[in-house]
Amino acid sequence: MGASLNNITNKRRRHQLTAEINITPLVDVMLVLLIIFMVTSPMLVAGIKVDLPETNSAPISGQDEPISIDIDTSGNAYIQGNKIAINELEAKLKAITKAKYDTRIFIRGDKNVDYGKVMHVVGTINLAGFNKVALITAIKPTTSNKHKI
Repeated sequence: MGASLNNITNKRRRHQLTAEINITPLVDVMLVLLIIFMVTSPMLVAGIKVDLPETNSAPISGQDEPISIDIDTSGNAYIQGNKIAINELEAKLKAITKAKYDTRIFIRGDKNVDYGKVMHVVGTINLAGFNKVALITAIKPTTSNKHKI
């Protein structure tokens, strides 16, 4: 009888439940989230593909969020990524800014677009009463092999 009781207690010890946290599902979920973020992050780049001209000027600083107007190579205008006709530009800007004429407006014109189209947009913005308008450019790469005198 002693041998059979000893066998029963050994079986209980082998099949006893342990209180452990299984982290495999947690790791699986985290890896899936990482893959999702890696796939979607390149899509977060600002709106319209515009090839900006280059300059050596310093970036513009400010606290409020500016309104971005893009002009592509075809001369189409976009406000915050939404296509708009230039004759509707004044009314749309006033609606977006609630007639706050000190709102900063950034114009990103493609370097291959006709200068007259960019100036037409700038003129329309000025006629609407907005006076904080800036033309956005890309930073010109520095060349280290210039001859020094």
